[in-house]
Amino acid sequence: MQQDGKLRLDKWLWAARFFKTRSLAKAAIEGGKVQCQGERCKPSKEIRVGDQLQIRQGFDVREVAVLVLSEQRRGAPEAQTLYAESADSRNRREAAALQRKALGAGGLISEHRPTKKQRRQIHRFRDERNAPADD
Repeated sequence: MQQDGKLRLDKWLWAARFFKTRSLAKAAIEGGKVQCQGERCKPSKEIRVGDQLQIRQGFDVREVAVLVLSEQRRGAPEAQTLYAESADSRNRREAAALQRKALGAGGLISEHRPTKKQRRQIHRFRDERNAPADD
Protein backbone atom coordinates (compact mmCIF):
# COMPACT_ATOMS: atom_id res chain seq x y z
CA MET A 1 0.00 0.00 0.00
CA GLN A 2 1.09 3.54 -0.79
CA GLN A 3 2.31 5.73 2.09
CA ASP A 4 2.53 9.27 0.64
CA GLY A 5 -1.11 9.35 -0.51
CA LYS A 6 -0.47 9.75 -4.26
CA LEU A 7 -0.17 7.23 -7.09
CA ARG A 8 -0.20 7.34 -10.89
CA LEU A 9 -3.65 6.67 -12.33
CA ASP A 10 -2.49 4.07 -14.87
CA LYS A 11 -0.63 2.13 -12.18
CA TRP A 12 -3.67 2.13 -9.86
CA LEU A 13 -6.04 0.97 -12.64
CA TRP A 14 -3.66 -1.90 -13.37
CA ALA A 15 -3.33 -2.82 -9.67
CA ALA A 16 -7.12 -2.68 -9.21
CA ARG A 17 -7.43 -5.13 -12.14
CA PHE A 18 -9.47 -2.92 -14.45
CA PHE A 19 -6.86 -3.55 -17.17
CA LYS A 20 -4.45 -6.45 -17.75
CA THR A 21 -1.44 -4.25 -18.44
CA ARG A 22 -0.37 -0.71 -17.67
CA SER A 23 -0.07 0.00 -21.38
CA LEU A 24 -3.76 -0.94 -21.85
CA ALA A 25 -4.66 1.32 -18.93
CA LYS A 26 -2.59 4.13 -20.47
CA ALA A 27 -4.29 3.67 -23.86
CA ALA A 28 -7.74 3.77 -22.24
CA ILE A 29 -6.90 6.95 -20.34
CA GLU A 30 -5.48 8.64 -23.44
CA GLY A 31 -8.55 7.53 -25.41
CA GLY A 32 -10.86 9.31 -22.97
CA LYS A 33 -12.30 6.10 -21.51
CA VAL A 34 -11.25 7.04 -17.97
CA GLN A 35 -12.23 10.27 -16.26
CA CYS A 36 -11.14 11.52 -12.86
CA GLN A 37 -13.52 13.86 -11.03
CA GLY A 38 -15.54 14.17 -14.26
CA GLU A 39 -12.62 15.42 -16.39
CA ARG A 40 -10.28 13.79 -18.89
CA CYS A 41 -6.85 13.22 -17.48
CA LYS A 42 -3.39 11.91 -18.28
CA PRO A 43 -1.97 8.51 -17.30
CA SER A 44 0.52 10.26 -15.01
CA LYS A 45 -2.23 12.01 -13.02
CA GLU A 46 -1.69 11.42 -9.34
CA ILE A 47 -4.85 10.11 -7.75
CA ARG A 48 -5.67 10.22 -4.06
CA VAL A 49 -8.00 8.34 -1.76
CA GLY A 50 -11.53 9.64 -2.28
CA ASP A 51 -11.18 10.49 -5.98
CA GLN A 52 -14.15 9.58 -8.17
CA LEU A 53 -13.35 7.73 -11.40
CA GLN A 54 -15.57 6.94 -14.36
CA ILE A 55 -14.23 3.94 -16.30
CA ARG A 56 -15.68 2.78 -19.63
CA GLN A 57 -14.93 -0.82 -20.62
CA GLY A 58 -16.74 -2.12 -23.68
CA PHE A 59 -20.45 -1.48 -23.17
CA ASP A 60 -20.13 -0.88 -19.42
CA VAL A 61 -19.41 2.33 -17.53
CA ARG A 62 -18.34 2.04 -13.90
CA GLU A 63 -18.32 4.87 -11.40
CA VAL A 64 -15.93 4.05 -8.59
CA ALA A 65 -14.46 5.81 -5.58
CA VAL A 66 -10.81 5.19 -4.73
CA LEU A 67 -10.59 3.70 -1.22
CA VAL A 68 -6.99 2.46 -1.04
CA LEU A 69 -3.87 3.17 -3.11
CA SER A 70 -1.75 0.21 -4.13
CA GLU A 71 0.96 -0.12 -6.73
CA GLN A 72 1.10 -3.91 -6.47
CA ARG A 73 -1.22 -6.12 -8.50
CA ARG A 74 -2.71 -8.86 -6.34
CA GLY A 75 -5.61 -11.31 -6.56
CA ALA A 76 -9.08 -10.20 -7.62
CA PRO A 77 -10.68 -10.36 -4.13
CA GLU A 78 -7.95 -8.10 -2.73
CA ALA A 79 -8.09 -5.79 -5.77
CA GLN A 80 -11.81 -5.21 -5.18
CA THR A 81 -11.01 -3.72 -1.79
CA LEU A 82 -9.15 -0.86 -3.51
CA TYR A 83 -12.38 0.76 -4.75
CA ALA A 84 -16.11 1.01 -4.15
CA GLU A 85 -18.53 1.08 -7.06
CA SER A 86 -21.60 3.24 -6.57
CA ALA A 87 -24.94 1.44 -6.26
CA ASP A 88 -26.38 3.54 -9.10
CA SER A 89 -23.52 2.53 -11.39
CA ARG A 90 -23.92 -1.16 -10.52
CA ASN A 91 -27.70 -1.04 -11.17
CA ARG A 92 -27.21 0.63 -14.57
CA ARG A 93 -24.58 -1.94 -15.61
CA GLU A 94 -26.80 -4.86 -14.58
CA ALA A 95 -29.83 -3.38 -16.38
CA ALA A 96 -27.78 -2.82 -19.54
CA ALA A 97 -26.43 -6.39 -19.36
CA LEU A 98 -29.97 -7.77 -19.07
CA GLN A 99 -31.03 -5.66 -22.04
CA ARG A 100 -28.11 -6.92 -24.14
CA LYS A 101 -28.90 -10.48 -23.13
CA ALA A 102 -32.55 -10.02 -24.14
CA LEU A 103 -31.47 -8.85 -27.60
CA GLY A 104 -29.49 -12.04 -28.01
CA ALA A 105 -27.18 -12.62 -30.93
CA GLY A 106 -29.53 -10.71 -33.23
CA GLY A 107 -28.21 -7.42 -31.88
CA LEU A 108 -24.59 -8.19 -32.69
CA ILE A 109 -23.02 -7.54 -36.05
CA SER A 110 -20.02 -9.56 -37.06
CA GLU A 111 -16.87 -7.61 -37.88
CA HIS A 112 -15.20 -10.40 -39.83
CA ARG A 113 -15.81 -12.10 -43.16
CA PRO A 114 -17.98 -15.20 -43.17
CA THR A 115 -16.27 -18.57 -43.30
CA LYS A 116 -16.65 -20.85 -46.29
CA LYS A 117 -19.36 -22.83 -44.49
CA GLN A 118 -21.24 -19.64 -43.56
CA ARG A 119 -21.02 -18.40 -47.17
CA ARG A 120 -22.53 -21.64 -48.43
CA GLN A 121 -25.37 -21.30 -45.92
CA ILE A 122 -26.00 -17.72 -47.05
CA HIS A 123 -26.08 -18.73 -50.73
CA ARG A 124 -28.37 -21.67 -49.98
CA PHE A 125 -30.73 -19.42 -48.03
CA ARG A 126 -30.81 -16.79 -50.81
CA ASP A 127 -31.38 -19.45 -53.51
CA GLU A 128 -34.31 -20.92 -51.56
CA ARG A 129 -35.93 -17.49 -51.12
CA ASN A 130 -35.42 -16.42 -54.74
CA ALA A 131 -36.48 -19.71 -56.32
CA PRO A 132 -39.78 -19.51 -58.27
CA ALA A 133 -42.71 -21.07 -56.48
CA ASP A 134 -43.86 -24.38 -57.99
CA ASP A 135 -47.65 -24.66 -57.99
